Amino acid sequence: MRLRLVISERRACGLVGLARTTLRRARVEPMETVALKARMVDLAQARRRFGYRRIHDLLRREGVHANHKKVYRLYRESGLAVRKRRRRKLVMVDRQALHVPSAPNEVWSMDFVMDALANGRRLKCLTIVDDFTRECLDIPVDHGISGAYVARVLDHIGQFRGLPRAIRTDQGPEFTSRALDRWAYERGVDLKLIAAGKPTQNAYIESFNGKFRDECLNDHYFTTLAHARAEISIWRRDYNEARPHSSLGRIPPAEFAARHRLKVEATEGMI
Repeated sequence: MRLRLVISERRACGLVGLARTTLRRARVEPMETVALKARMVDLAQARRRFGYRRIHDLLRREGVHANHKKVYRLYRESGLAVRKRRRRKLVMVDRQALHVPSAPNEVWSMDFVMDALANGRRLKCLTIVDDFTRECLDIPVDHGISGAYVARVLDHIGQFRGLPRAIRTDQGPEFTSRALDRWAYERGVDLKLIAAGKPTQNAYIESFNGKFRDECLNDHYFTTLAHARAEISIWRRDYNEARPHSSLGRIPPAEFAARHRLKVEATEGMI
């Protein structure tokens, strides 16, 4: 009103029913809000592709009780909005050296291998390998596999052999989903994401995928989903129990795992 008309501040405030002290009062954020905003900035810098919803999830894990609308407001005010990319979104992570495990269930690796049925419909195969024993823990096959689907498969494996300390994956949307992230947090499993475009950082699963393609997928002509699951299950059993593995002293992964268990039991018995 004062910009458009020649009118005093007192008159303008009186017309709109606003106290002059309210107009002049400077906004002061509570200390709790200032601390919350600072923590959000720290989390956003550490997780550069996380939006406000995932930052809100991390804050709740730390015991911070803040409404998601408040988190969104502070997120916008701090300029933390993630810029949209035209290509597929990737999580920005530092490069990690390929860790050589020293025991079973220390590190697992996961990846997807794509194929198709005779009618052209897509097949998605989730390969899961123990990096130490080289055992193929499972190969679920379906037309589509989500992050929640992956979490259910891992829980099923954990029922008979336990869960690993860490799982190494690429930055596929299934592996960076909120469902798998929540599953890993609740079970104390560390998700290790390799750098974008660096498959050599997940060399164990890449080596396995090459064998899987050459020895199974390329040798079969799948007619139905049930047919694909049956044939892949037969190949996985043969890989674990019969096929010699060069890096394991030319013995199958299952035999290597059994020998390792006996060695550990003998060592513990001597102690």
